[in-house]
Amino acid sequence: MPPAEYILPGVERLLISETTLHAKVSELARQISADYQGKRPLLVGLLKGSFMFLADLARELTLDCEVDFMLVSSYGNGQEATEVKILQDLTASIQGQDVLIVEDIIDTGFTLQKICGLLAERQPASLKICTLLNKPSRRQVALSVDYCGFDIEDVFVAGYGIDFAQRFRCLPYLVVAKKPG
Repeated sequence: MPPAEYILPGVERLLISETTLHAKVSELARQISADYQGKRPLLVGLLKGSFMFLADLARELTLDCEVDFMLVSSYGNGQEATEVKILQDLTASIQGQDVLIVEDIIDTGFTLQKICGLLAERQPASLKICTLLNKPSRRQVALSVDYCGFDIEDVFVAGYGIDFAQRFRCLPYLVVAKKPG
């Protein structure tokens, strides 16, 4: 039985604790700091789900970096996001910069495929992906993920910036939300 603080209406179970999340973010930050040593990368957060992860990751980095955001909306049949619309683009040119896309969760890969294609056309020095959560069983497009926090099963996830029907975004841990119906 999970601790009482994890039992909320609409929550099935705890997926990843706050302590485990912070340990993984620190591990990713050490790896990224080593890989980008001597460089000044631009961290591009995909809103809204990545905001907590990006903030914690940026604070853990031991290098100078810039931060910008994109707001992206995915449309498709049911849960399949096949059409991607940019609602808010980057504020400056990325030509010649080392760019690290910071994503909350990768599912089918359609959204990141579109974003990577768009950003690659802008001629960055490098373009890499960092995700907190990865659902490899749901992948429908080839996608190279450079930094990954956790591979997870195909469940509805919420917390730590990620919402489920606009709920649970501000939880400091990740939960499995109950499926609708």
